[in-house]
Amino acid sequence: MKSTFRNLLALCIALGVFAGASQPVAAAMTKKKVVASKKVSSKPVAKKTQKSVRVVARRAAADDDGSGTIDNIKSTSVAVFDQSTGDVLYEKNASAVVPIASITKLMTAMVALDVQPSLTETLTIGDADVDTIKGTHSRLSVGTQLSRAEMLRLALMSSENRAASALSRHYPGGRDAFVAAMNAKAKMLGLTETHFSDATGLTPENVSSARDLVKMVNAAHQYPLIREFSTSEEYQVAVRGRPQMFRNTNALVRNDGWNIGLSKTGYISEAGKCLVMQVWLDNKPTIIVLLDSWGKLTRIGDANRIKRWIESLASNRPTFRG
Repeated sequence: MKSTFRNLLALCIALGVFAGASQPVAAAMTKKKVVASKKVSSKPVAKKTQKSVRVVARRAAADDDGSGTIDNIKSTSVAVFDQSTGDVLYEKNASAVVPIASITKLMTAMVALDVQPSLTETLTIGDADVDTIKGTHSRLSVGTQLSRAEMLRLALMSSENRAASALSRHYPGGRDAFVAAMNAKAKMLGLTETHFSDATGLTPENVSSARDLVKMVNAAHQYPLIREFSTSEEYQVAVRGRPQMFRNTNALVRNDGWNIGLSKTGYISEAGKCLVMQVWLDNKPTIIVLLDSWGKLTRIGDANRIKRWIESLASNRPTFRG
């Protein structure tokens, strides 16, 4: 009996000890789990939130400035300029001094007009106007007679090299005086990275930068005849008694989606495909300069990409209502 009582007493004591010991262990385990859960729910969550904010900010910035579209520009040297504010909207290698080919003819036209010559005077294409630099062909055969205005239009619209050459030969003092006047005009306009050796642009010695050409296009745009002649879609003249139709070398002047106030294309192998324009984009006068475009249609594609980029900026611009 006593043995049974002692066994029961020992069992109760053992149970009591086990229960008392288990409570601190359980409490410690519970506390440890709580602490661990706090660690999991604090730092990793905060880090994830910060990362997501940065990603959203980058995406918002890309959407705001349209960089996803404008980055596709292929031309080597580019400048886009807002004429109304004087702001540079976009530049790429804009200070690189490179050959400019027939973009030269904008300066040719300004110099030819600066002396206020008779636009009705008849000029004749001579042997001296034949291209001996690149050997290019011309539909203006030697002996062709056109008015100075017609020569000027064909030089600007169709980039006729013989017409540009004839304009320089019939300048007071001749061709040398004409080229000197071109460089003097460049200096007057502040074109510090520009130099001319002839009136056609056939020589790679005619060089400039995209940044300088913005100024030159801006100056040329002040001449009503340059605006009119450079944007004519086509023009017919009589060459040795036979009608010849000449068309603009810039296909965009025939595109209703463009409002072009001045245009000039250019090409020689050293310069690549070039295009400069004064256009209206987002209801603002804008100058676009594209130099050394590597593909046949790249300069047109680049112009369209710039147009879409500026229009996308306008459509994403916040509006405020009173």
